[in-house]
Amino acid sequence: MRKSMQSILGILTGTAIAATTMLGVAMAKPGNTECIAPAGAGGGWDFTCRVPAAQVMGDMGLIDGTMAVTNMSGAGGGKAYAHVVTKRGDDENLIVAASMATAARLGQNVYSGFKASDVRWVGALGADYGAIAVHKDSEFNTLGDLVTAMRNNPRRTAIVGGSSAGGWDHLKVLIVADKAGISDLKAINYISFDNGGTAMLEILSKRADAFTGDISELVEYEKQGNIRILAILAPDRIPAVPSAKTAKEQGYDVIGANWRGFYVPKNISDARYNEWVDIVTKVANSSQWADLSAKNGLAPFASFGKNFEDFVGGQIGKVAQISTDLGFMQQ
Repeated sequence: MRKSMQSILGILTGTAIAATTMLGVAMAKPGNTECIAPAGAGGGWDFTCRVPAAQVMGDMGLIDGTMAVTNMSGAGGGKAYAHVVTKRGDDENLIVAASMATAARLGQNVYSGFKASDVRWVGALGADYGAIAVHKDSEFNTLGDLVTAMRNNPRRTAIVGGSSAGGWDHLKVLIVADKAGISDLKAINYISFDNGGTAMLEILSKRADAFTGDISELVEYEKQGNIRILAILAPDRIPAVPSAKTAKEQGYDVIGANWRGFYVPKNISDARYNEWVDIVTKVANSSQWADLSAKNGLAPFASFGKNFEDFVGGQIGKVAQISTDLGFMQQ
């Protein structure tokens, strides 16, 4: 179990990949574009479609007209993945939000046998650090308080997140618990929801004790005073929420970064694929995205085209091995 947790940490650290050179190809701008967020409103995938895609691509004139955003929740992103592979395989104007959670589910074979090679991986343009939060009136004031509850009353301490059991949000809590020396990780009461926004409703209504997700999902709730962030799984504090302590500051040396990016249908032309890579590269290198990503708590991270495809493949392989060790692999 300890070896597995250390392997997970190996995925999360040292993952920065240098940005590839922009392609600079001269092609017609995509028109009638659509971005699918594989979950409901309010989560990280929804943010990825609405901000770097619909907002920044539109503002920069990288697409013609206004990009439509479609929320397609179901099966932890699997419904959208199957939809793209089976029904939209040659749609050149479609782009889909993806993250480390997508790679984790592929690695665990959650997507009903679909593989990473069934789509084309475009690029990543930011890292969303993990975070653990509670209701503003929660009895837990520190990460240590929550860890004590997970150790002493694991079944009675309800932790919610927007991924399936064994998914990325779940794994982040297990990493912290493992670092705290909790041996029975499977006893921890994790309740899965289809997206972070729905999971957060459990915290706001006081039906659950703690939320595990990414910082971009929490910034607005924290600013409104609805929640308290117990810990950020980042090497340093995040400017967007400077009062929130890191897990490391509290004695738990855990870093959990979730890249955010896009994939497109497999059977589009190479020319259109290259254009999407070029567009995402330009967004990632823009001052507008730099400002917006910082305000939402994202850290710099960039990888595009073939480099990104290789990176995703490597992460999927590592998660598959870890998930097998922890008993979370789907057969």
